[in-house]
Amino acid sequence: MNEIDELQRRIAAAMDRVARGVEAMGQAAPEPAPAAEAPAGPDEDMAEALEEERTANAQLTERLRVLRQKNESELSDLRQEAEELRQRLTEGESAFGRLDTELQRVRRANAQLSEACAALQEANAEGVGEPHLINKAMMAELEALRAARAAEAAEAEAILAALAPLVGAEQEPAQDNTKGTA
Repeated sequence: MNEIDELQRRIAAAMDRVARGVEAMGQAAPEPAPAAEAPAGPDEDMAEALEEERTANAQLTERLRVLRQKNESELSDLRQEAEELRQRLTEGESAFGRLDTELQRVRRANAQLSEACAALQEANAEGVGEPHLINKAMMAELEALRAARAAEAAEAEAILAALAPLVGAEQEPAQDNTKGTA
């Protein structure tokens, strides 16, 4: 942009000089026109210089318009990219939030499993086989396994969300391949 401003300043200065020259020529007494073979007069030279400056000015104006369009296009692209990054960051935060929730679920399930195992050990120590304690321990173990599986899935999702911006790959939703064709 500084280069364009400098060129515009130079063009304006040149046009001012041309205008002063034309003005000075208009105030001077006109000389009789010599024969057709004579070189071009100062008026013709000034008109030609003025036309060259106008052409240069038009070219610079067009270049300025093109540069402004390019600048606006790049700015628009950058804004769109920033919005996409913001969206990816939000998706990543939700993935890490889900991971935290699943890890808390694993901790609760493990605490229940520990309690059930302790009650089962206590019943075995007394020589009493309590079927409901065995069932309770098995249910707690199943819940712990489910919670661990969900935590692993959430961790994988969080890792993918964190890697996606680095790799530049778009995350595609998982497709259900279990449906059969009829």
